[in-house]
Amino acid sequence: MADLLVYRAEGAAVAHGGDLYGFTVTEWRLPATYPPFAAVLFVPTAWIPVAALKAVFLAGNALLLAGLVALSARLASRPLSLPLLCTATALALWLEPVFQTLLFGQINLAIACLVLWDLTRAPRTRTRGLALGLAAGIKLTPAIFIAHLFLSGRRREAATATAAFTATVLLGALLLPSASAEFWTRRLYETGRVGKPWIVDNQSLQGLVARALHDPAPGLAWALPAVAVAAAGLGLAARAREDGHGILLTALTALLVSPISWSHHWVWCVPLIALLLARSRPRLAALTAALFTARTLWLIPHAGDRDLHLPWWQQPLAAPYPLLALALLAGTALAVAQPVPPARISSASTIR
Repeated sequence: MADLLVYRAEGAAVAHGGDLYGFTVTEWRLPATYPPFAAVLFVPTAWIPVAALKAVFLAGNALLLAGLVALSARLASRPLSLPLLCTATALALWLEPVFQTLLFGQINLAIACLVLWDLTRAPRTRTRGLALGLAAGIKLTPAIFIAHLFLSGRRREAATATAAFTATVLLGALLLPSASAEFWTRRLYETGRVGKPWIVDNQSLQGLVARALHDPAPGLAWALPAVAVAAAGLGLAARAREDGHGILLTALTALLVSPISWSHHWVWCVPLIALLLARSRPRLAALTAALFTARTLWLIPHAGDRDLHLPWWQQPLAAPYPLLALALLAGTALAVAQPVPPARISSASTIR
């Protein structure tokens, strides 16, 4: 649970007035990478002994996984009975991103639950968008869902999420002015602090490109495709006929274009599988579940810098998640581009 130890060190730095972005912990010398607001929330972890904290996080993540399964079923409009919920949760533990989240003591499940709970509430709920803004204040990547809300015409929800996110920034600046200035003006742009982008752990578009080109800093070779994928993904999500489809497209887009998306960030595979099952795509759902269970990225040579020297036939094994996401986006784009048959247009006109 190396990441949990980082969170605990962040909380201790806030509680004792330490340098939030100056320390490293564990044998891997991991630094703090989240906004100051997240560090404030981590303060209680500094009061709990490490062994007890690990037990709390393990149990908490197991419960959050059950919550994510339930929310995924709600996203797919297929509520689950208690026995089915327990069975699905037990099976989901085998998914590599979920297992890695528990192994590292990560907060990915909490972030995904916050976003899904907020976006699957009744459309007219007055505070819809609030939890999304808080999630973005803890870990910046959920902010892409705010863009999705704007592009989908849900301006009030987007404004609520933006206000909540702004409040987390202001609260962090109020409580930790020096750390906030350091994070927003400097640390935010030091992506190297998070880790090496070319290692197989990174299942983003940048990781895929870096390994394919054998280049640790692909630069424009990654940035230009990332911009194109972001525009296409958000555009498709805004045009999605179903809200659940739009949410999943936005999540996949975020995971692709983020400079670093560790394999455990892909816990969004849980709602993805649920949506495929609900849309009567059992074969694709089974293939997706198998891909997220196979752990091919860990089976190829990756010690040291061997990730940068993989032969062509190992490249797909090193980047299963971004390749699947790109295929799903491409499939959605092709489906949107297909003309509607005249018979369907006639039927739709009759219904209207």
